[in-house]
Order: sequence, then C-alpha cells, then structure tokens
Amino acid sequence: MLRIFVIIDKIYYMMIAVIGVPVNVVAIAILSRGKCGLSTCTTRYLAAMATADLLFIITDVILYQMKLYYFQGSFLHITPVCIINSYLLYVASDCSVWFTVTFSFDRFVAICYQKLKTKYCTKNTAAVILATTCFLFCLKNIPLYFTLEGGVVIDNVPWSCNMKPSYYTEVGWVVFDWFDKALTPLLPFALILLLNALTVRYILVASQIRKVLRGQSKEQKHSDPEMESRRRSVILLFTISGSFILLWSPYVINFLYYNIAGIDPNYYNNSLHIFERIGYMLLSLSCCTNTFIYGVTQSKFREQFKSAIKYPVTSIIQLINKRHY
Repeated sequence: MLRIFVIIDKIYYMMIAVIGVPVNVVAIAILSRGKCGLSTCTTRYLAAMATADLLFIITDVILYQMKLYYFQGSFLHITPVCIINSYLLYVASDCSVWFTVTFSFDRFVAICYQKLKTKYCTKNTAAVILATTCFLFCLKNIPLYFTLEGGVVIDNVPWSCNMKPSYYTEVGWVVFDWFDKALTPLLPFALILLLNALTVRYILVASQIRKVLRGQSKEQKHSDPEMESRRRSVILLFTISGSFILLWSPYVINFLYYNIAGIDPNYYNNSLHIFERIGYMLLSLSCCTNTFIYGVTQSKFREQFKSAIKYPVTSIIQLINKRHY
C-alpha cells in the first residue's frame, strides 16, 4: 500500500508543478493588466496571492517534494541550500495564507462599511498591508534556521536537512510550533470564518432593508445593480476562502493529532504517514485553485484568459501568412 502511495505521490507533485506554475503565471499577468473589472485594491490582493502561490509551488513542490524523486544527489540536498529553501517555502506558505485573510478583510470592509471603504480599500493601502505582512513573516521564520540540522557529512560537505528531534519535545520549540501553527493556519481559519459570517449577516439584513425601501414584494423580482455587484463579490470571497479551509483542514488535523497524542511524526505508522502526506498534497493543491476560481466566478477574467491563450496562436498564424505573401 505504501509503495503504491509513493508512486501516486510522485506523479501528483509532477502534475502540480506542470499545472500550478503556468496557471499562476497567467493569473499574475492577467491581473497585472487590470482589465478584469475588479477594483485596483482587489486586483493587488489577488495578484499577491497568485505570486505567493507561485513561490510556494517552486520552493515546496519543485525544490523540496520533487527533489526526493527526481533530483537525488543534486546540490539541492546540500544542507545550507536545503535550509534556505525551507525558509523560503515557510515564508511563501505564510504569505499565501495571510494574503487570503487580508483579502477577506478587504472585502468585508468594502461590503459592510461603505464610509470606511473609500479610505481603506485603495491600492496604496493594499500595497502597504501586503508589504508589511510579507516583511513580518520574513522575520517570524528566522528561528526556523535553528530547528534544522544536517543529516550526513560527505567530504566535509553537510547533506540534507532534518527537523531536530528536540523540536517535538523541548518546551521552547513546542511553544514555537504552536505559535507557528496558530499563525498559519489556525488563526486564519477563525478569522476567515468570522469575517464570512459577519459579511453574510450584513448582506441578509441589507437586502431586506433594500427590498422594503424599493417597495419590492416577495412575489416581484426587480434587478438591483448594487445587490448584483455584492453577489459577485461574495461568490468570489466565499469560493476562495472555502477552498482554503477545505484544503488545509487535513494538515490542521494532523498537527492537532501529533500534539495532543504526543507522537513524533517521524515515528508514524504507515496509515498515519499516508494521512500526513495527503495533508501536504492538498495543501499544495490549494496553491493551484485560485486561478480556476477566478475563471469560474469572473466573466472578464475568462475573457482575458481566452485572449491570452489565443494570442500565441494568432501571432504564429499572422507570421506564417506574412512569410507566405
């Protein structure tokens, strides 16, 4: 069973790399053009999320997961390189998660607080929040350097990097582990659920008030541009946050299990090891889903995506026609 899962794991991460890198690059390119019918601050949040997802796929999927199968004995296994890559993937993971939180809060303000919206929901505010978030998580992950150690030394060169056994037993590192997981993703889970609940509550109350003010009976249906705009915004918000919560849940369950049970994951049996790997697999998948969500929920994004796909083909055809004539 474990051998079969290893084969699945190997193919899975290859597919994530092949799909995840181009879709995030396309998403960044399309969003950067600002022609998707979204506000400038929303566009910045979504582009930042796609950038963090792309960095996570490169550092975790390609340079960490796939190196175990495809780059055995390469320089990627040298301890300093491994540690630097581990630091970058932790930063990318934190930023990807918290950019989702900041986006959720931005949409919460935009929908529920119209007066504050004009001051808070701006491209400059978004840039400051995103830059500050990234900087803070760069600082927060510095202790990671002291949690990893080399495996073997060959010709005075240290190879591989493993989590120190003391990380799961010493009080200081156990507290840091809880602090790390509380920031990503336990606290984001709670904040996203809270913000979504408050947003839904506000929309339900506001829609009832608007129906009364417009003299709209239960039997009659009239178009309401403002409510339609809110509906599209809420669909985008809920699909992104819902996807995040669903795909990160197994990872959170595994963290809670090994802390409550007091088990070092290095000594998991086959079943627990497979569950742990599934958690990491779904976590990696979460960095590929947002682009598809944009395509499903945003018609103008779909139009820009189709144009991006058609552009190379039409350019080649035009070049061939010019040479022909």
